[in-house]
Amino acid sequence: MDQPPNKLLTLLFVMRPNQVLLGMKKRGFAIGRWNGFGGKVQVGETIEDAAKRETLEECGLVVSSLDKVGVMLFEFLNDPQILEVHVYRTEQFEGVLQESEEMRPQWFNVMEIPFQSMWPDDSMWFPFLLSKRYFNGYFKYEGHNTILNHTITETEGPHKS
Repeated sequence: MDQPPNKLLTLLFVMRPNQVLLGMKKRGFAIGRWNGFGGKVQVGETIEDAAKRETLEECGLVVSSLDKVGVMLFEFLNDPQILEVHVYRTEQFEGVLQESEEMRPQWFNVMEIPFQSMWPDDSMWFPFLLSKRYFNGYFKYEGHNTILNHTITETEGPHKS
């Protein structure tokens, strides 16, 4: 059986001095977890444009000048589909923060990130995000709570888009 192509996803973190904006997922995949903003890349859309579109849809902010900080691959036991997540951060945004049907946004101090209510892998790679270091990650999960295997590597990589 052929391996299906990776599913392209985006994950964007809006930052301001000593704070990160997270959204509480209200429905669908990852419901009940704090996360960045993002989702599927649509046909004909660049990865960066998808990150900007998803952020606008999920929290009402218009973002620009994205810094790409990483790429992560997620494998789930008994699911052949690999999730390829492109991770960005930005400090340039405008608009009025608003709750959507999918996400409830909230600012967190970077010293008080609610890792206990996030994906189990987040605490492993968040230091790269916060310090603007580019990384590649791989995580193999059993279900949505147990990491069976992982690697995280700091690499040279693109930053501005």
